[in-house]
Amino acid sequence: MKKKLIGLVATVFLVCLNVSAQETFKVMFYNLLNYPLEDAVPGREQDLAFILTDYQPDLFLVCELNNITGANNVLNITRSAINPNFEMATYVSNTSDDIFGDQNDLQNLLYYNSSKFSIQEETIVQTDLRDFNVYRIRLNTVDQDTNPVDVYVVVCHLKASSGTVNAQRRFEMVTELVAYLDTLPTDANVLLGGDLNLYTASEAAFQELLSTNNNITFVDPPNRVGSWSNNTNYVDVFTQSTRTQTGLGGTTGGFDDRFDFILTSENMLSSADITYVADSFQVYGNNGLTTCYNSSINTANCGSSNSEFSFEIRDALHNFSDHLPVTLSLEADVTLSNNNDIKIQQKIALEKTITNSELTIYINSPEFLNQSFNIYNQLGQLVEVFQTNTKQVQTFNINNLSNGIYFIGFLENQTRPLKFIVSH
Repeated sequence: MKKKLIGLVATVFLVCLNVSAQETFKVMFYNLLNYPLEDAVPGREQDLAFILTDYQPDLFLVCELNNITGANNVLNITRSAINPNFEMATYVSNTSDDIFGDQNDLQNLLYYNSSKFSIQEETIVQTDLRDFNVYRIRLNTVDQDTNPVDVYVVVCHLKASSGTVNAQRRFEMVTELVAYLDTLPTDANVLLGGDLNLYTASEAAFQELLSTNNNITFVDPPNRVGSWSNNTNYVDVFTQSTRTQTGLGGTTGGFDDRFDFILTSENMLSSADITYVADSFQVYGNNGLTTCYNSSINTANCGSSNSEFSFEIRDALHNFSDHLPVTLSLEADVTLSNNNDIKIQQKIALEKTITNSELTIYINSPEFLNQSFNIYNQLGQLVEVFQTNTKQVQTFNINNLSNGIYFIGFLENQTRPLKFIVSH
């Protein structure tokens, strides 16, 4: 009887190990504003690190990347701000023929957490202006060989500026993408992130993306379809411009347009293997205040001490780009083959990476007990020394640290420094 009971317990245990878990994946699209050639605002890398440390995306889609140097800089920032497992897709200069001089200095790229995703295929869809970059990525699941979960990620940047000529060029660009999408399976999971430069949903380019006649029909996850430009009824989805001050690069004029989007194929709302998390779409840094209309994003018109997005976040966004990022979450019932983000598996971890007056540390290994540790600023200068005790959860007063990025180092232990941000 005892052998049967042990066998039953073992069987149940093995079954439990293979039960799928609900995994959530965070996505961000961001117009990087001519990075790194635009240097009117110094220290933009620190602003981007601040933003990414706060949001922690698993997929980071970008446009207006100028060159391979900038691409590698952003990769290093994602590795330090989010996860050392971050990788980037192949950097390819724009292959489209720009009739305005073939400058080709505005590229798209995908950065991804390689512990959760892998790239299976990279495709370039050419237009008369700029490429669409398409990446077929796969979830790193335990059964990916027999039951793969793939997503086609499209990153794009449509023609800018108002007027019928520019609107027509946006439409022509989209028709090239649709022709490519018509070659995909009808049930393909497709995510599109881009600066679409649209002023209204009635524009032909947007209608073409949403057309039910296409093989892949896109939807607007927040369902905020309308005439966006200069319409405060849509202030919650405005993404441009973060600035009113001239001389910073990019566009001025204040907060008044919805140019940046993440669209999903219609099936990803409900029936796909990986789906959109309801109500997760957000313009990162946008507190949804009508008083923000035509204002700079870092002013009191766009947030208060009670707002979701603090002044420090909005100031970093203001300094880095004239656009705000857009974000959403996806979920799938899968078991990942590698998950490095569970705190209990880490020897030492922070309760949160953005704090104001207290730093709480979880210690899961005795080697970090009764040990001194140093805090360094981002210049590598020693600013504080603390001593741990014998408790698993310990809190330290950091009121005297000014706003900025800091690193924790244990001198007696060979471990990667922990990074946190002080935001009073």
